[in-house]
Amino acid sequence: MTSYLNAADPDPDALYDTFTTWAGERGFDLYPAQQEALIELVSGSHVILSTPTGSGKSMVAVAAHFAALADGRRTFYTAPLKALVSEKFFALIDIFGPENVGMMTGDSSVNPSAPIICCTAEILANIALRDGAAADVGQVVMDEFHFYADPQRGWAWQVPLLELTNAQFLLMSATLGDVAFFEKDLMRRTGREVAVVMSSQRPVPLTYSYSREPTHELLAELLSTHRAPVYVVHFTQAAAIERAQALVSVNVASRAQRDRIADEIGGFRFSSGFGKVLSRLVRHGIGVHHAGMLPKYRRLVERLTQAGLLKVVCGTDTLGVGINVPIRTVVFSGLTKYDGVRMRQLSAREFHQIAGRAGRAGYDTLGEVIVQAPEHEIENERALAKAGDDPKKRRRVVRKKPPEGFVSWGESTMQRLIAADPEPLSSSFEVSHAMVLGVISRPGDAFAAMRKLLTDSHEPSSRIRAHVSGAIAIYRALLAADVVERLDPPDETGRTVRLTVDLQPDFALNQPLSPFALAAFDLLDPESPTHAPDVLSVVEATLDDPRQVLSAQQHKARGEAIAAMKADGIEYDERMELLEDVTHPKPLEELLAAAYEIYRQSHPWVADHELSPKSVARDLYERAMSFGEYVAFYSLARSEGLVLRYLADAYRALRQTVPEETRTDDVADLIEWLGELVRQVDSSLLDEWEALRNPVAVDGVGAGAAPVENTPRPITENRRAFLVGIRNTLFRRVELAARRDWPALGSLDSDSGWDANAWADALEPYFDEHADIGIGPDARSGALLIVTEHPDRWAVRQILDDPAGDHDWGFTAAVDLAESNAAGHPVVTITDVGAL
Repeated sequence: MTSYLNAADPDPDALYDTFTTWAGERGFDLYPAQQEALIELVSGSHVILSTPTGSGKSMVAVAAHFAALADGRRTFYTAPLKALVSEKFFALIDIFGPENVGMMTGDSSVNPSAPIICCTAEILANIALRDGAAADVGQVVMDEFHFYADPQRGWAWQVPLLELTNAQFLLMSATLGDVAFFEKDLMRRTGREVAVVMSSQRPVPLTYSYSREPTHELLAELLSTHRAPVYVVHFTQAAAIERAQALVSVNVASRAQRDRIADEIGGFRFSSGFGKVLSRLVRHGIGVHHAGMLPKYRRLVERLTQAGLLKVVCGTDTLGVGINVPIRTVVFSGLTKYDGVRMRQLSAREFHQIAGRAGRAGYDTLGEVIVQAPEHEIENERALAKAGDDPKKRRRVVRKKPPEGFVSWGESTMQRLIAADPEPLSSSFEVSHAMVLGVISRPGDAFAAMRKLLTDSHEPSSRIRAHVSGAIAIYRALLAADVVERLDPPDETGRTVRLTVDLQPDFALNQPLSPFALAAFDLLDPESPTHAPDVLSVVEATLDDPRQVLSAQQHKARGEAIAAMKADGIEYDERMELLEDVTHPKPLEELLAAAYEIYRQSHPWVADHELSPKSVARDLYERAMSFGEYVAFYSLARSEGLVLRYLADAYRALRQTVPEETRTDDVADLIEWLGELVRQVDSSLLDEWEALRNPVAVDGVGAGAAPVENTPRPITENRRAFLVGIRNTLFRRVELAARRDWPALGSLDSDSGWDANAWADALEPYFDEHADIGIGPDARSGALLIVTEHPDRWAVRQILDDPAGDHDWGFTAAVDLAESNAAGHPVVTITDVGAL
């Protein structure tokens, strides 16, 4: 593309011809809607593009970037998810070259002065607030624009429309609905023509049907009539997995196909827990796909489906957000979902977003959408069919009733959703401290700019009044805290208010509470044996809550509390009352809460973000568990992807937030251990981030693209992290020995001859001598671990922290380096337990 840009004539007709020539040479013949959008873009108009999934909106976005670059304008691509932003970043590098493409997601900033920037909507919104119409933004491509109506994030799609009045906009989605409001609003604000390009014509047409067959019979028919791959849509992860496991008995794949699947999988590393379940399923030709899975598993399912090897994929409605697989048939298991508040029928937008994934250009000539009837309706239909035409028998049929709380749907619901246009997008606008500070930081009259932003927003008048009141309250709090001051008269730039503090360059673009974490580190004692996990707890308190994990922790804690209270003879009513106070672990809660209140007095904007003490990474560290053991301990197999993403976020936050003066050896050890743990479970979560932090262009393609295979580096290469892993692995045994949990010890070491009885017999003399085994910070220190390194194995001695301080008991083990590299964690074999 670079050569075409260099030769491009900025004349609209010439730009059109140049781009269509480039596309044609790559085998892309533009559809009519694409041609129309391209004509409008090169002519300088705003374009609102609403065409079905698979109709080539991405190619229109590329055309927009091409037109902007040829005209010397800076262009921004925004998407709702960091993963989509990253994917587009690498795709655009392939087209325009690494020197022309940059990325900003908050986590990463790569080539930020490039003429094409890929970023999240929040990044662009904060740039718009800070610089207003003067921002260096010549064009904005907003993908998945229906997120404009998202209650939590919709403000970020609206603010650029309000503030970037000099930019050209391309708004894209498959499910926009009525866009007359946006057409008029953009024209009024910018004076630029607005072209609405809408088409219901799909490159691959869809058919719709309603099925009253049992699901396994329906799927068997679809497979036998060559209408696969089939994506069966469920609205809970549990239902998707349950359906997939039920299909193992169906002959989904032939022997030859199963052999091809095995060859394609090769040496892919499946972890314990859900990994073993998925391995069994995919080898039968069945996939599972949902947001709780590890990224490496989702990519494997996508890759096998792309290769035509998985005929059925059972998943959740993540399909509607985008799954990179060719789907021939979409089967809805229902038309209702729980939205976090209540069970409800799908909206027209949700239905069309998912249904639109059926039938992909280049793969199919037809896409099929099938809606499955409710189970009670299917059973009633079969009972009536069995009764035949005899009126007496049909009257005697006892019809099954829907389950309690069932939200009804049926064929009429499907027909209504098919015919319905997506609902109109409604404004979701919020005022925050960051918004007010962004406007104040720009030159000019901040009061006038803020007034215009609020009163000329897309909100109804009643909400505008509430926003104005909120903004005034925020301004007064900033004034009282001496964060801002009035200027009378205004300064040479026309400022009537100015900041009295220096905000970090990426203010509101990165972890909002990171500055608080920096201040809180000073409250910790570097000499404390818990200093390293305390640093981790400060960082964890600034991260978003992984709700499923915290809920599982609370459930586990309450179960243990009930057992203890029963043992103590506490009556039921009192137990239930005491149970209200049992929650997930919250290290440093009182210290951090007090520090947060003090910090907020001089930094009022942190009130936009709630401090949330929790212990997930720390809990994993202190329990000395592997990732798989931790997931199993809390029964989180269906959410292991969420657990790992949280751990990756904690690692990145530690790397980016903890200053050198706080990084003691123990803190550095913990950071290295956490990063290596994440990398060994799924290298893609960190490999791309690390590459983006140190980008290198290779053969014109930006380095850092996530590898197709899950190929983490050998764990032994990171000696520091490997040593911490060994220490944790051995300390896990120390904790179990302290609790005299011989069965658990036996489950770890029975293969090497150390079953429950062997551990109990070996440690009986110790407990004759000592009352207990210490498991505090001193017990897990490096001083009680002796390591002797050999080329192919390490010999280790874990010394027990006895009450007398004699340190004359312990156990020895061998660590096989090759097996550890293959497993992704230290492989330890106990060789002896006893006195020195």
